[in-house]
Amino acid sequence: MKYYDILFFDMDDTLFDFTKSERIAFHKVFNKYNLSNGLKLYEKSYQEISKVLWRDLEKEKIGLVELGSERFRRLFLEHKLEMDAVVFNQDYLKILGEQTHLVQGAEIVIRGLSQKRLAIITNGYTDVQTSRISNSPLKGIFEHIVISESTGYQKPHTGIFDYAFNKLKITNKSNVLMVGDSLTSDIQGGINYGMDTCWFNPKQKENNTSLKPTYEINKLESLLEIIK
Repeated sequence: MKYYDILFFDMDDTLFDFTKSERIAFHKVFNKYNLSNGLKLYEKSYQEISKVLWRDLEKEKIGLVELGSERFRRLFLEHKLEMDAVVFNQDYLKILGEQTHLVQGAEIVIRGLSQKRLAIITNGYTDVQTSRISNSPLKGIFEHIVISESTGYQKPHTGIFDYAFNKLKITNKSNVLMVGDSLTSDIQGGINYGMDTCWFNPKQKENNTSLKPTYEINKLESLLEIIK
């Protein structure tokens, strides 16, 4: 078993339960606009639109700022809602930044790795991600929190990993492990950069890509066995 001194973690759906956080924020923001059934009526459409746009972001076909309002612009157009997508997105992001729900086992695993150098590499909005971490039980644990909006690069682009390596002053990739739930973002990014990778796959999805992560785990706690 290899020795890893430094671990990079993805944030959403790896350490933080983004699915739960997103649904709560979605419900609350629609409530603010007196659409109490918004989650029920529009969630499916929103998820389909959002999935396409986040994939476009990874492929550098759209910018993060544009993505924020565009997802709601498309949603409102599809459902013929007369609402300001830019303002609605701002309200949504503020509420999302208040959500600090963790994936099961996240706090145990991170505290169990406290002797290692730990950092986060996440795609997303700086204010939102910073707020969620600083108000969670994981506050103050990570050496650096690298957020795509601040760096100008999205995973899997090598630029965000260059930024992270420079911040942590890392010169040797062989003892660094990238942990994340997304094959196209975390694993692809780690492989492109020449790092070992650990695919967190709690839903046991099939890997229908050509990507081969170094490790695959279904529970975060299994990471402790790999590191030991």
